[in-house]
Amino acid sequence: MSDAQTYDVVVIGGGPGGYIGAIRAGQLGLKVACVEKRGALGGTCLNVGCIPSKALLQSSELYVEAGKGMAEHGVKVGGVELDLAAMMARKTKVVTQLTGGIEGLFKKNKVDYVKGAGRLVDANTIEVALADGGTTTLKTREVIIATGSTHVDLPGVTVDETRIVTSTGALELDKVPGHLVVIGGGVIGLELGSVWSRLGAKVTVVEYMDRITPEMDGEVSKQLQRILGRQGLKFRLSTKVTAADTSGDTVRLTVEPAKGGEAETIEADVVLVSIGRRPYTEGLGLDAVGITTGPRGRIEVDDHFRTNVPNIRAIGDVIHGPMLAHKAEEEGVIVMEMIAGQSGHIDYNLIPGVIYTWPEVASVGRTEEQLKADGIAYKPGKFPFSANSRARAVGDTDGFVKILADAETDRILGAHIIGPDAGTLIAELVLAMEFKASAEDIARTSHAHPTLEEAVKEAALAVDGRTLNM
Repeated sequence: MSDAQTYDVVVIGGGPGGYIGAIRAGQLGLKVACVEKRGALGGTCLNVGCIPSKALLQSSELYVEAGKGMAEHGVKVGGVELDLAAMMARKTKVVTQLTGGIEGLFKKNKVDYVKGAGRLVDANTIEVALADGGTTTLKTREVIIATGSTHVDLPGVTVDETRIVTSTGALELDKVPGHLVVIGGGVIGLELGSVWSRLGAKVTVVEYMDRITPEMDGEVSKQLQRILGRQGLKFRLSTKVTAADTSGDTVRLTVEPAKGGEAETIEADVVLVSIGRRPYTEGLGLDAVGITTGPRGRIEVDDHFRTNVPNIRAIGDVIHGPMLAHKAEEEGVIVMEMIAGQSGHIDYNLIPGVIYTWPEVASVGRTEEQLKADGIAYKPGKFPFSANSRARAVGDTDGFVKILADAETDRILGAHIIGPDAGTLIAELVLAMEFKASAEDIARTSHAHPTLEEAVKEAALAVDGRTLNM
């Protein structure tokens, strides 16, 4: 075995957790390799998830603005046309530029990029089936599993990525479907449903639970459904899909009440299956080294991300916690710092979640439902964007900011925003909670005027019942 094939750390998986972890390892002076079989770095997020979907969300927002929204501002635009091919080409260009950028960062930080599928032979040996043929063997002191997640299949509904698609196929449609049925009212389904609705599709969201985004604050979920309904999306709640017939010109879905009842048929041109994601660990050789998995196939780890095989660690979607790119990135940095002898820490209660519909939805910490279930006394403070001067000026007044503070200490326990740029606004509240701030701390912090951020300050003031602009 040559020195070039012997490493301090080998990362299996080049997604957000894997590539960020590998870069941090290089910065720390560790000899590191990253094994990725996709042929492009960035994982699901960059290649067929977060980034391409945000590119299409932005493009579709501009399309709607040009066709409808600008007239209110006195800007008249005639003859607006959709060039879907150009829109898709721009999306692909964004992805290509970013994936290429990661390769540049690897070179800068002396990370060896091994293109192929990695498999554990033993605790210190990884065999890689190279993308261009043949195999190579890597020896390493530490292994990091960062292979991410994949879509969850729905029994009776077979994905072909043409008419019945996952998010991957929904990002590559070559024409606007007449009727798109989205199975699942979560983040991915609502974002992609919004894209195709804006571009002209009739969109129906079928959700098994009695509300969309069931893990988010209930008041936010209800408001989001009302707003998306005004935008044209239709919702079938408390409904399950039991079968899909693709023998005809349309997909015929069999649906029935979630609690049981009479079945009916919904016809669609395209069906998006978006009912969640599961850890992707196929072909890794976990059994060969004796790594155990827990509920839903997640790899079980300790506080240092170690599996039951101590020098093999795991991060990201394959372990506990929210399946979010930024959560995986944090873990990638922390695990490498631990390996290098430094300390690391992550508070999973302070990982923000964002839905990039318009308006956006963002949240961090506890919901009202969770606080009530745990018997924690709290004080809510809420402020609507309709009373925010900047929101009025730009014409985006839907939604509100809500802050939940401990009734005794005033420490912020949770924050939930539905409104313009919610994904950006939530950062202030995440930082505040990281430093154990109170609602009063935010209320007494000067916020520039006129900005959307003032709604955060007003919500903090509302916790004490003293808003200034409402």
